[in-house]
Amino acid sequence: MTQDEQIVDCEKRLLEALKTGDIQVLDELLHDDLLFNIPTGQTITKEMDIENYRSGIMTVYDISASDRTIKTNENMSTVVVTVCLKAKYADQIIDGKFRYLRVWKLTDYSWKVIAGSGVQIQ
Repeated sequence: MTQDEQIVDCEKRLLEALKTGDIQVLDELLHDDLLFNIPTGQTITKEMDIENYRSGIMTVYDISASDRTIKTNENMSTVVVTVCLKAKYADQIIDGKFRYLRVWKLTDYSWKVIAGSGVQIQ
């Protein structure tokens, strides 16, 4: 499997874990040093992200990806992807299109998201 194919597989696993709230898979795919800017502008860590799913603050009802671009060099891959998301964060309904950038780092033979950001688009 090429590095790009590995990243596509990881991206699919990540979206499924977000949809099902699978804490174990999220723990596997998120780097311990993760920094991620969510669409509100807040920067979150791996611990914050996982706690949002564990506590039920974040619930994803539907999620799908399109328009994915991957650039890989050595042990890093950058992914830019459009995501259609229907979810609830606390009491706020989320229903829209978002553009995410994720940086995957190869660590001990497994890919993990170490950085990223997301913005809502039209």
